Amino acid sequence: MAAGRPRSFCTEKALDSAMQVFWRKGYEGASMVELTTAMGINSPSLYAAFGSKEGLFRQVLDRYDARRQAFMESVLNAPTAREAAHRFLHGVADFVADTGGKNPPGCLLMQCGSSCGDDDIPDVVARHRAEKEAALRDRFARAVQEGDLPAGSDPGALARYLTTVANGIAVQAAAGDSPEQLHAVADIALASLPAAKTPEAV
Repeated sequence: MAAGRPRSFCTEKALDSAMQVFWRKGYEGASMVELTTAMGINSPSLYAAFGSKEGLFRQVLDRYDARRQAFMESVLNAPTAREAAHRFLHGVADFVADTGGKNPPGCLLMQCGSSCGDDDIPDVVARHRAEKEAALRDRFARAVQEGDLPAGSDPGALARYLTTVANGIAVQAAAGDSPEQLHAVADIALASLPAAKTPEAV
């Protein structure tokens, strides 16, 4: 059997181009014509490489997460729970504000996961968001074990609170809030975190 025709485009570059379309238009709003035009390929090539629009979107989400991996590693490797929370919220504010014009303002996950006629897409997006929340929860659970957070702290609730604030920051960024406004929201949220356990006076 003859070998298949070699792929004549860069997959990573094509995914980045498709990401911009999904980010600006949402999943349903992104047409196949817009996607193939941005990616510089035709429809048969898209289907051959990604299987479907949903298959393309799933790989775009994986690509999006990979681009954010270093950020999440920095958050999770912070020396204290408070520093982890600070890096997370202020890092999100920096990212979604897009002051350099590289990406649209806001967040791809929020743009594509809020509403969709295809039931699978919101579930896929929700799983990607849940992975970050779970990572934060585990980091805060370790902080409780190490005495960095008070024994009564709820790691799951704390992680959920921070991801909820982060999602709100992304929505406000897409609505046009300035970086200063977004960072101010982050500071207010951080002020409500449980105080770190301090050594008893001797």
